Amino acid sequence: MQKKEASSSPMISVEKALQTILQCQQDFGSETISFEHSPGRVLKEALFADSDFPPFNRVCMDGIALQLAAFDSGLRSFAIEGVQAAGSPQKTLVNIQNCLEVMTGAVLPRNTDIVIPYEQLEIKKGVAQVKVNQVRFYQNIHEKGSDKKQGDLLISTNKQITAAEIGVMATVGKTHVRVAKQPKVIVISTGDELVEVSEIPLKHQIRKSNVHSLVSLLKEKHISADTAHLPDDKDRLKSNIEHFLNSYDVLLFSGAVSKGKFDFLPEVLEELGVKKLFHKVKQRPGKPFWFGQLNSLREDKTQKKATIFAFPGNPISTYVNCLKYFYPWIRKSTGLNLQNETAELGAEIHFQPPMTYFLQVTLTSQNGKCIAMPLPGNGSGDLANLVMADAFIELPADRNTFQKGEVYPVLRYRSF
Repeated sequence: MQKKEASSSPMISVEKALQTILQCQQDFGSETISFEHSPGRVLKEALFADSDFPPFNRVCMDGIALQLAAFDSGLRSFAIEGVQAAGSPQKTLVNIQNCLEVMTGAVLPRNTDIVIPYEQLEIKKGVAQVKVNQVRFYQNIHEKGSDKKQGDLLISTNKQITAAEIGVMATVGKTHVRVAKQPKVIVISTGDELVEVSEIPLKHQIRKSNVHSLVSLLKEKHISADTAHLPDDKDRLKSNIEHFLNSYDVLLFSGAVSKGKFDFLPEVLEELGVKKLFHKVKQRPGKPFWFGQLNSLREDKTQKKATIFAFPGNPISTYVNCLKYFYPWIRKSTGLNLQNETAELGAEIHFQPPMTYFLQVTLTSQNGKCIAMPLPGNGSGDLANLVMADAFIELPADRNTFQKGEVYPVLRYRSF
């Protein structure tokens, strides 16, 4: 089937493209999951203290507990009445001229108000001899409610869950939490030249890589994605994509969006009722990027909405577009604030075309500054160069010379 000549689309700026995408954020609702499976997800409920933090006067060091008044009276030798172990019921110091051995994490015994660590003691025959002459009231004691009071807010909504939040959830007995539901996503590659990773390519073929890169990038955002591969055949593209539009919230394409004879994707999406919001961005790499949304009614009268990110097929184009556009979109859709990171350019760069340049860089830390050192490559098809780099630095379209020491946004994909 011959490809219909596509109408030309004016290129838009990177800023306009991102603004358009962020305006298309979606709320996918929430779901309740085990707190153990929640790291990385976005919390959709506020968590409050079910008791004081800590819930009792807590011993902070192994040693002895005694009364400050006894110490201030001049006593330095204290007979040991017993041991207050962590996890055991609270004991009482009977004779205020004595002491109790205490363990870290134990409840502070009654009639005591200071803890002296073993390092400042000498214990012989059941008597603790204190080797210091200065102590202070409530030293080495974590006072009940000093962190939070019962009913205080501990974690607010729209907080990304980390190990820190997991610890708080466990402390308050929150075994299940409500989190932002992730969209149902499919990653679709196109092209007759692509074969499976396990196959031996012919001389005119290559193995699929973009789909696996995208799936891995989505996993970093805790999104599981299905995958599919479609041939360069318009009828088969159309029938399969129609099914995907009805089955998924987000479709991520790689390829078939440029001006090639078999780049049917924009035409097919238009015929299926997807509203094109833009096609072509003033950027390198990734200029032919296509973005749109479907809003329609199913036969059962329910609303169907799908968001389509159609990235160019060159590996670097696919990669950088996912970082620049999909990542902010999913953050905003799930309730997180956008992230902005910058770095200082480590060498002078010249770039002539009047478009935003996403330059691959390595990142290092020097004197407290993040330095981005340019890493020359062989264009948007140089997938191997990604392994050597850590990020893309975003150089604006209004200039063609960028000086060493100037600061620009970076899209990091590797930590250091």
